[in-house]
Formats: sequence, structure tokens, C-alpha cells
Amino acid sequence: MTETRGSAATGRSISSVGVVLALPEPYASELRRWRASFGDPLADVVPAHITLVTSTPTEDWPAVLEHVRAVAADQREFQVTLQGTGEFRPISPVVYLKVVEGFEDCVELHERLQRGVLERELSFPFHPHVTVAHDVSELGLDEAAERLSDYQASFPVRSMGLYEHDDDGVWQLQEELRFGGGTEEEG
Repeated sequence: MTETRGSAATGRSISSVGVVLALPEPYASELRRWRASFGDPLADVVPAHITLVTSTPTEDWPAVLEHVRAVAADQREFQVTLQGTGEFRPISPVVYLKVVEGFEDCVELHERLQRGVLERELSFPFHPHVTVAHDVSELGLDEAAERLSDYQASFPVRSMGLYEHDDDGVWQLQEELRFGGGTEEEG
């Protein structure tokens, strides 16, 4: 039996679902410090991650859980390498780290997750990345793009996190799903 945390466990309908690949330590802490140094107000609230499914409304938690578990069970581990910066300006005030290895794995995983109960029209094409500056001054965005232009990190991806956007506006981890089946709690 897997443990489900947060309001999804209480049976309440959930407002939004998100699925992400969390960055491991020491990269997560290092990028949190960098993000804070650029003046990003979300640096201490939003851990470093690659979004696979963003803010998707649902009222059918059991169907979402079954779908995401099935995708995770079918997924193999893959390697991600982050290298250099990119940006979404002028469309969006975001500077990010580029996913140079594992990009296609992320796209394929996203496409499988966005089927069925999580299917929806996206405002922008999916582009795997790790945000390092968002909604900061132009100077902060420029500094992030320059200071992290030579950044590189590489790590294996073995799981993905299923999140719920709770009534307080905070993303809460519901399950960390290990690729090939199971949850992180199960070892």
C-alpha cells in the first residue's frame, strides 16, 4: 500500500495537479541559493525542478493517481545534464538552465503524462528547463543569465513527484513515484 499525503488523502477534490522531476542535492540547495541571489521571491518556496505537468485542474484524484502511477511504472531511469542558460524573454520574465541531456526523455514523459485524465491544451509548447530567475528585475534576469552561463550538473532521474496545489496556494507533494513502479517510501 502506498502512502498518500495532503488533502488528496482526505477525499476532497483538488484544484490542481503538477508533476515534476526534483533536482537532487547538492544541486537543489545550490540553485536555491543562486535563485535567491537574483532576488527571486520564490527561491525558498519552490525547490529546483523540471516541470512535466503544470497546474492541471482535476476533481478525479483516484484517476490521476492511477494514471501517474502507470506512467511511472512504465518509465526507465534516465540521465539529465543541465548546461548553460536560456531565457523566455520577452514572452515571460524567466531565465533557466538548459536541459541538454535527457531533453527528449523529459518531452516523451511529459507527452505520456498529458494523455487521458491530465490531457489539456497548453498555452506554450513544452520545453524542459530549470528556472533560476522568475519575475525579478531585468538586472536580476541579466545577472542570472550571465552568472550561470557556464553552469553544468549531471544526475540520474529515478522518480517523479506528484503534487497538489492546496487551498493555501502551496504545492504539496502527494507521492514520489519511483520509475519502474513503487514509491520512494517503499524503498
